[in-house]
Amino acid sequence: MADHAITELLTRWRGGEAAALDELMPLVYDELRRVADRCLRWENHAHTLQSTALANEAYLRLVKGANVDWESRAHFFGVASRLIRQILVDHARARGAEKRNIGIRVPLEDAADAASEVGVDVLGLDDALASLAQMDAEQGRIVELRFFGGLTIEECAVVTGVSPRTVKREWATARAWLYRELSRKWK
Repeated sequence: MADHAITELLTRWRGGEAAALDELMPLVYDELRRVADRCLRWENHAHTLQSTALANEAYLRLVKGANVDWESRAHFFGVASRLIRQILVDHARARGAEKRNIGIRVPLEDAADAASEVGVDVLGLDDALASLAQMDAEQGRIVELRFFGGLTIEECAVVTGVSPRTVKREWATARAWLYRELSRKWK
């Protein structure tokens, strides 16, 4: 189904049409599940959070936010990326994961971009993202959207209100900065 159809269903749901949520659920849930699978691909052997549980939790939190003025599919998954990040960090903290080399392992780079994938723990990434966001909020948001939300460059551009070219440049800069920061923590 086209992105436009998801946006239309979000608009109908926001307008109070309960049936729109029934149509929307399978579409966005499948995508949330794919994002969750990708985020958990490099999990620690002792990790207990499953992609289904992550997708379920994110979906439930999104549905509770029914009063949000959803602008588009990209906006919806932009909010989902922030929720997925929060869920992963909360879970890692609850499990008592340490910041260095244990905890939930996830790839820093998209599979399409990756010449080599670098695994990082969620708590370490969250700390590094918080530092990045203090220096450059736009870069922090782009990383969150791309990494935790699985949004494309174009979708990030819609959510952030900047050009795809700017998103691509900021994504590359932020990735390099995060790689350097996370590499320092592991030494």
